[in-house]
Formats: sequence, C-alpha cells, structure tokens
Amino acid sequence: MSESTDLLVRGGTVVDSVGTSMRDVAVRNGVIVEPDALSEPHVVDATGCIVSTGLVDMHAHLGEPGDEAAETMRSAGHAAVLGGFTTVLAMPDTHPAVDSAAVVDHVRSIGSSALCHVEVAGAITLQRSGKHLAPLGELAAAGVRYVTDAGFGLQNPLLMRRALEYCRPLGLTVGQPADLRALSAHGHMHEGEWSSRLGLGGAPAEAEEIMVMRDVSLARLTGATLHFQTLSSAGSLAIVGAAARAGVEVSAEVAAHHLLLTDSDLVSYDTNRKVWPPLRSSADVAAAQTAVESGVIDAIVSDHTPHTTDRKERAFDEAEHGTVGLETALAVALTAGISVSSALRALSWRPAELLGLGDPTTRSLSAGATADIVVFDPDLAITSKASEMATLGTNSAYEGIELTGAVRATIVAGRLVVEEGKVVA
Repeated sequence: MSESTDLLVRGGTVVDSVGTSMRDVAVRNGVIVEPDALSEPHVVDATGCIVSTGLVDMHAHLGEPGDEAAETMRSAGHAAVLGGFTTVLAMPDTHPAVDSAAVVDHVRSIGSSALCHVEVAGAITLQRSGKHLAPLGELAAAGVRYVTDAGFGLQNPLLMRRALEYCRPLGLTVGQPADLRALSAHGHMHEGEWSSRLGLGGAPAEAEEIMVMRDVSLARLTGATLHFQTLSSAGSLAIVGAAARAGVEVSAEVAAHHLLLTDSDLVSYDTNRKVWPPLRSSADVAAAQTAVESGVIDAIVSDHTPHTTDRKERAFDEAEHGTVGLETALAVALTAGISVSSALRALSWRPAELLGLGDPTTRSLSAGATADIVVFDPDLAITSKASEMATLGTNSAYEGIELTGAVRATIVAGRLVVEEGKVVA
C-alpha cells in the first residue's frame, strides 16, 4: 500500500512516552485520530505486538552523495523503515561534506527519495578537516539543528571551545565522537586481554575517556549543548552521568553493537565486527546496558556504516571500520536484554527530543499527533543475514546471530510503508 489511506492498527499493546495501554490506533490524513472516526480503514494486525512512535536514529552514514556504491538514500530509506525507523539523521561525512547551506539543500533533495524522514547534520569544520569552522550561522539559517565532524571528532581543544561558543546562541547541538587520536591512532580493536591474544594493536578506553573529560569541561565553560556520539567505555558513561547530574548541558548515545558484542567476538578476526569505537570488554557492555536502563544514555543509535565487500575483505588491520545497523538496532537492543520501555525511550522519543523534533508528550500516539508508527513483535526470533537486507552494505556484525524482536509494520506520516515485515511502498 503506497498511498496514504485510513489505517487502523488493531490488537497491539501501545507503549509510548505517555505510558502503556491496550488500544487500537487509528490514522487519517497522516495524523492519529480516534478509532470511531474511521469507517472502512485498512487494518494492520498488531496482535501480540508492541505499537509505538516511530524510531529515530541520531547517527547514520547514508553514503549519498559521493559513496553510492555502498549506499543510496533510497536503499538506506528501505533499510530504515524495515528496522522501524521513521526518521534518520544523516551524518555530514559525504562527498562533498555538508559544510554549507547549498550542500544541506542538496542532501535534503536526495533524501526526499527515501521512505523515511531524513534530517541533515552539518559539519563543524570546513570539509570536516578540523582546521577552520564551517559557516555555522549559515547552517543554522538553513534549518540544521545538529553539527558534528563525525569520524574521530575535533582534536583541537581551542577549536572545540570556539565551536561550542558559536553554536550556543545559534541553538545548535554539537555532536562529538570522543577519541583522542594521539592515544588511539595505532589501534584496531580495544586494548586489553583480547588484543594481546589476537596480536592486534589496541586502542585504550582512556583515549575516549580523556576526550570526554576535556569536552565536558568545555561544555561547562561555554554553557553550550553537547552530545557525545557512540560512547563505549564504562568510564566515559560515569563521567557523562556525573556531568549531567551537575547541570552540564550534555547528553550521550551508544551504538547498538556496543550493547551486545564484546572484544572477544573478534576471535575469528571477522572484519565486519571491526567498528569504531572498537568493541569493548564485557564489563563495558554491562555498563552500557545499565546506562540505557538508568537513563544516563539518552539514545541508542544504529551507527549504520555501509561498506562494499572489498573494503572489508582485507587483513584486519587494513579493513575499514563500521557495520550496517539500521535494520537490526531495535532487535539488537532487545536481544541485549534492554527492556521494551527503555529501548523505546532511547530509540524513539528521547532522540526526537534531542533533535528538536518534539518533546516526549507530543511524540506520542495521541489524537492529533503525526502518524509515525512502528509495530514490532518483541518475542519473534530472527537470524540476521546480510544477503536478505535492503541496505547495499554487505558488512553486518550480526551475520548468523539469532536476534529477538522483529518489526512487522512501519507507518511514516500516515503512509504504510512496511507490512508483515516487508516493504509495501
């Protein structure tokens, strides 16, 4: 069903920012209405399923423009809705980088071909070079709400301070991957017992933690809004939690794979599990799971990073970092033992709030709200296979793993785009 029509999501358990209830959800003209407003709707069977507000991914690398061999907006959009995401924030590491209003408009134009909403992140520095600030006022005027250089983050502390100072009055959130490259540059996995066993160069967790401490201090100094991207170490989570409790405007995300996989999962030298930050120890994974449940972690992200096969079929130390994740993020979080309510907070209404897309009360399944909806079976087991995914990327860290939790339907702005686990738009 490709066109918007009256829909009735029937028989599911609604879990949204307001609470949990057993009720049907009705959709007309792209918004949620009372069920008795419909006469002959198309029924979406949600028996045994959870019905919630559409998922929002704060961190995805979508390839286009510049890397269409690995991913296009169209293929990424298909992957997103199959994973329950109705909104995806596209990182600015494209070619050209998103460092001007003209490129923002270009990426938005391409993003209109996707089945999901595509938000655009701007770059902090010109060409993401880490040398000179991009025209941040121009990006803000173009409607950008979030800026980041992605990759390894800004290394220069003075430039980071200036970025925070400029972004505060513009209302821009600064996204920062925490990685002190002077410590981590020669690492290919987490530094620890398993890097010694496997004979691979290690990147210590301290490279992340030192950068987190530095940037928490700069956020406190400037009063700017800072969001840490893909944190992975227990120490980093503790620092961010303490900073937030102290009133610093700081938030944080964790990539889904850091909730499930550990450095020991590299025992087979599977380059599809070579990610950055690297897979950490079991203690770090446990800390990340706890941080999601406690709310220290604001968002779970896919960190979707598609690659062509040739970039991964290399010696481990020569392979590119990253795994695809749009189609599996929700299932990975549930398989890791994250509760349904905590997973949805971190995958739906909290990231939407951080991106300025609406506060939790408006991002609900109440009458009058935009009909961005996900329906998933939290108990259905699926075996992850890259060959069956919609993404063009062939690099899945979850190949052959049984994951629990399957998206059955996705509705974007009232349009049914996934039904019975398949794209119908």
